Amino acid sequence: MRHAYSVETVRAAERALMARLPEGALMRRAAAGLAVACGDLLRRNGRVYGARVLLLVGSGDNGGDTLYAGARLARRGAAVRAVLTSPDKVHGAGLAALLAAGGQVLGGPPGAVGTVDLVVDGITGIGGRGGLRPGAAELVRAVTAGHAPVLAVDLPSGVEADTGQVLGEAVRADATVTFGTYKPGLLVDPAAGHAGALRLVDIGLAADLPDRPDLEALQYADVAALLPAPGSASDKYRRGVVGVAAGSERYPGAAVLAVAGALRGGAGAVRYSGPGAGAVLARFPETLVHAGPPSKAGRVQAWVVGPGLGDSSASAEAVADVLAAEVPVLVDADGLRLMDAAAVRARTAATVLTPHAGEAAALLGTGREEVEGGRLAAVRELAARYRATVLLKGSTTLVAEPGDTPVRVNPTGTPWLATAGSGDVLSGLTGSLLAAGLAAHDAASVGAHLHGLAARLASDGAPVAAQDVADALPAAWRDVLA
Repeated sequence: MRHAYSVETVRAAERALMARLPEGALMRRAAAGLAVACGDLLRRNGRVYGARVLLLVGSGDNGGDTLYAGARLARRGAAVRAVLTSPDKVHGAGLAALLAAGGQVLGGPPGAVGTVDLVVDGITGIGGRGGLRPGAAELVRAVTAGHAPVLAVDLPSGVEADTGQVLGEAVRADATVTFGTYKPGLLVDPAAGHAGALRLVDIGLAADLPDRPDLEALQYADVAALLPAPGSASDKYRRGVVGVAAGSERYPGAAVLAVAGALRGGAGAVRYSGPGAGAVLARFPETLVHAGPPSKAGRVQAWVVGPGLGDSSASAEAVADVLAAEVPVLVDADGLRLMDAAAVRARTAATVLTPHAGEAAALLGTGREEVEGGRLAAVRELAARYRATVLLKGSTTLVAEPGDTPVRVNPTGTPWLATAGSGDVLSGLTGSLLAAGLAAHDAASVGAHLHGLAARLASDGAPVAAQDVADALPAAWRDVLA
């Protein structure tokens, strides 16, 4: 499991650790790890000796880490120069170390730095707020115009560490070296899109961090441990039956795609209820079909409702019928518009809502751009307001529960996944995991992980269709287990 902690928590852990260490030891640990990462980047395009490294140095400890790392690189033969964004607040001991190692401090206009092989962004640390100041933004634009790789120290300057927001101009790094633990902004877009490849440097902080992180991301081993597996005594009913109420005369494909995801999600059988039965049977004859209403379709262990339902009175009745069931329910797409909020909040069985940013904005009564700019706050508010597990789809998919539990961020996926019908596949898959017995938080997290991985496998760098993603789910499942 990959964990992320808030700035306040990280600072408290750092203070506790520093109280047990000699003065300056923690910064030297961070600088050593940063220097190794810089060296690795330089060696990809040549070597460290003779490489031209430019440090963008702000005030405080972040600038100190950068200067000490620069001193290490200078001692290895790199030509290291520093631009000080706050000369009167520079870390004095770090600057002295850089100069003693043969590094230089540059003055003059930002564009006069010449050609460089690596830019190290140490302008602001985890306490930075509100984007880069105008002078720093001008400097960043000037020195990154030459296409040298940019490595950010702890997190890209200008992004918000706790929220993942980008409230002004910010550094767009090729890689980020972070210390002790991940910060939420490194895992949540839009800030995560500025971080590039992530590298965590262990500085001994783990013992001083609390057990409950603010954010967590499942890794392969975590997902593998949660995947349902049939036993020797299993039959299709013991493995769980998922009901799918989706599709309409106008959108029969949504029913087909939701069933496609459900058939590959671990449940033993899929019941379909709705007007798309003919299209579903033509593609998946193993499906158990019923004209409706859903409550008359037969016993299920979970329901998926909403994809492609349209806005008819019959569609609204199907959503209300499913929400009245005493089994876990996943609501997606048109179901999110048609559901009664009070009915959702009153449910005693688990409820999973799976909006994209536009649907989340409608549920919250705000603008789409506000959701996209503050995804972490939006998913937490939705979970609290609707008393449901919420899977917020997007460039980084987030899963939140009501209450004081960590938000989960999904690390898999590809931009090619932004294609019609992919959400229908995700809904069916996640609903099947619910029917197979996973808790709502786990089903949503595992569903998002498998869905994103299947998209990567199906795409392999090329455009992908929703049915391709569904077809790749068995390969994704095997990949996780392997």
